[in-house]
Amino acid sequence: MKEVDLTELSAPGCTHCRSFQDFWHGIEKDWSNVKFRDVSVVTPEGQELAGKHMIFASPGIILNGQLFSTGGVDKDKFLAKLKELSN
Repeated sequence: MKEVDLTELSAPGCTHCRSFQDFWHGIEKDWSNVKFRDVSVVTPEGQELAGKHMIFASPGIILNGQLFSTGGVDKDKFLAKLKELSN
């Protein structure tokens, strides 16, 4: 399986961010090839990512350096994209 970089750009107190993290931590054992990072939008790196990817809603989900989604996450589409990137 190919390695996949998953970055979540999150905001403090964001319920969609917490929901995605709970979802991810529930399935991450099945995705040993995925490297997960949570970056807060209030950090300099988070500000840079938000500007680079034009992220205006949290969470921003970035897969292999490409913006996948902002705001809520469609879990089925997310899993399909992970499978595609892993093969």
